[in-house]
Amino acid sequence: MFFRAIALSAAFALAVPAHADGDSNDNFVRIPLNKRSNHEMVAAHLKRERDALAAILEGKQPLKEKKGKVVISEQFAEQRRLRGVDGPDGKDENVIIKDYANAQYYGTVHIGEPEQEFTVIWDTGSADLWVPRKGCQNCGYCNPFTQNTSICKDKYDSSQSSHYNKDGADFEIQYGSGSVKGMFSKDTVTLAQDIAVHDQRFAEVQDAKGMGVAYVMGKFDGILGLAFDTIAIGKTTVFGSAIEQGLVKDPVFAFYLGDEGDGELTLGGYDSTKFEGDLTYVDLDKATYWQIKLDGISLGDTYSTDATTGIVDSGTSLLVGPSAEITKIALSVGAKPNVMGEYTIDCKDVDSIPEISFKIDGANYSLPGSDLVIQANNICLFAMMGMDIPAPGPQWILGDVFMRKYYTVFDQGNERIGFAKAVKN
Repeated sequence: MFFRAIALSAAFALAVPAHADGDSNDNFVRIPLNKRSNHEMVAAHLKRERDALAAILEGKQPLKEKKGKVVISEQFAEQRRLRGVDGPDGKDENVIIKDYANAQYYGTVHIGEPEQEFTVIWDTGSADLWVPRKGCQNCGYCNPFTQNTSICKDKYDSSQSSHYNKDGADFEIQYGSGSVKGMFSKDTVTLAQDIAVHDQRFAEVQDAKGMGVAYVMGKFDGILGLAFDTIAIGKTTVFGSAIEQGLVKDPVFAFYLGDEGDGELTLGGYDSTKFEGDLTYVDLDKATYWQIKLDGISLGDTYSTDATTGIVDSGTSLLVGPSAEITKIALSVGAKPNVMGEYTIDCKDVDSIPEISFKIDGANYSLPGSDLVIQANNICLFAMMGMDIPAPGPQWILGDVFMRKYYTVFDQGNERIGFAKAVKN
C-alpha cells in the first residue's frame, strides 16, 4: 500500500521533496498555500466600512437603538456573519458558523481527469467540498479586465472530465445573507501531485448568492472542509475518503501558518521542524467541528471568563467570541467599533495591549497583545470579533491568530488536537 504525507506550503512555487520528523519519516510534498496580506485585510475592512456608510445614506440602516445603546441591526449582522447550529438534535449542523470575509489562507485542489484547478479555503470549520460549476450564477464576474483575477472564479465543467459520475442530489448550505445551492457530483479529487481520491462526492454550486460580496471579492473559488463527516451534507469528506482509500500514512493533518511568512498544511502526519518542544494533546469535546473545552480565557488582569467551549478553525482569521465578551475586551484595551461591529485601535496603543491567555486542559496558551492586531497603512485592526452562536454550538473560535502562534495537529483517528509553540519563519 502506498502512503504519502502531503504538505501544502507557500514556501515553494513548485513541488519539491522534503523530510519530516513528525509522525511520518516519509518524504512529503509542498505546494503553494497563499496568505492574504495584512494590507489586503485592512483594505477589505475599509471597503466593508464604506459599504455600510453608503447603506446608511441609502436609508438601509445598519444601526438601531436598543435599550439606550446603538447596536447593529439583525439584518446587517446576519449579512456580516454566518449562523450557528440551531438545535441539539444536530439536524441543522450544516449551517456554517463563520464569516469567510476574513479568510486569510488559500491553497489549490484539482478535480477531474484531466485536472481542473481550483483555489480553496482549507477549512477545519466545515466538512464539505464545493466549487462553482460552469454557468454558476453570482459566482464572480468574468470580462477581459477580470479574466486573470480572483473576481473571475474558476468553474468546474463535468463534460471535460472522464472520471465524472453523476449524482444529482441537491446541495444547499444556509449562510447569514442567503443560501448557496447546487448539486452533488462525483469525480477524482487530487491533493498535491499524486494523492488522487477517487469517486469523491462534492458539490457543484449553481448559485453562490448566499456568500455575498465576501465571495465575489475573496481570493477563493470554493471551500474544502476538514471537519468530521458527522456534519458533512454530502456524508463524506475528502480527507476521510483519503484515509479510507489508504492514501495517507496516518489519519492526521497539521497546520503551520507561520508569522508574516510562509504557511504549511501537512496531510498524513506532521512536521516536527515547525514547532518547539513536544506536542500537548487535548481530547475533543465533540467530533463535529474540531471542538474543545476551554477552562477559561483571560486578558491580563482586566478580563476573565469561566469555562466555555471553542473550535480551532483554519478558515477564520480572527479570534471570535460572544458579542458581549468581545465588547468587554475591546473596551478594556481602547478598541473602538465601526458601523459593522469591527474594531480598530490606535496604533500607538498596540504595545500596551496585555497578553491574552486561553486555558485548555489545564495549560495556558498565551498570545502577546501585539498578536491581536492586524496593521497596515497606519491602520490597526483589532483581531477579535463578536458573534453570538446559538447553543449547542461552540462559543469561541480560535482562528488563524491563535494558529499562527501554535502549531496545530488535527488527529482525526484519535479525535484530539495537539498544540506546540510554532517556530518563527
